[in-house]
Amino acid sequence: MQPTLSRLILALFVALSLPGLALAQSGGASAKAATVNGVVIPKSRVDAVVRAQEAQGQKDSPELRAAIRDRLITLEVVAQEANKKGLSKGADTVSQLELARLNIMAQAYRVDFFKNHPVSEEALKSEFEKVKLQMGDKEYKARHILVENEAEAKAIIEKLKKGEKFADLAKASKDPGSKDNGGDLDWNSPGGFVKPFSDAMVKLEKGKFTETPVQSQFGWHVIQLDDSRQAKFPDFNEVKPGLQQRMQEALFDKAVTDLRAKAKVE
Repeated sequence: MQPTLSRLILALFVALSLPGLALAQSGGASAKAATVNGVVIPKSRVDAVVRAQEAQGQKDSPELRAAIRDRLITLEVVAQEANKKGLSKGADTVSQLELARLNIMAQAYRVDFFKNHPVSEEALKSEFEKVKLQMGDKEYKARHILVENEAEAKAIIEKLKKGEKFADLAKASKDPGSKDNGGDLDWNSPGGFVKPFSDAMVKLEKGKFTETPVQSQFGWHVIQLDDSRQAKFPDFNEVKPGLQQRMQEALFDKAVTDLRAKAKVE
């Protein structure tokens, strides 16, 4: 299916926005896809849209390239007519063009930063071990009831001691994600919970509940431990790409924060 003009404009926007897509040129300055009223449409522009389409799941093909070339010609014709009418000088158009330029330059800086600040294998492995330590070597299947205050939590604990079912009492929980499922939180590592919660949870025996309410920033919890098991942590090579991306993003965010701190803003 050939892209409509509006879809092509969106693809061009994606090509300009995604890191490395529009910035990587191919074919050289002399390679052209077409000439419209003396204005050259470079092959690199077709390539950029193709890459954007590939990022959205389409496959590169001669048919796709021909359709993109045809639509780019239409886009150029319309843009030339808009320019004749002086629309390029409109305040909104000027602002949008400037925003597009700023976005492209920011993306160029991001790509350059990633290229020149690779994360070492040693740093990746160190972070991997740190995450493993934070996650722990066990997983816990717990459920909880979250309430507003300590008195409510104590009342629930008394009801549990008298034999009322945890799942039934959980219907009064403030947690919308678990209240209709008996308070079930599924399998998680201790690191997946706030510290007061995890500290209390790991001390419980299987089938037992906390006899003292547990306070967190969310409210007061009554926790029951259904089961525990040894955690299965993924292999380093499995998580390496995502870990590398996350660490590079953190470095980039710090660099941007430092730039902001140094900038003179009035």
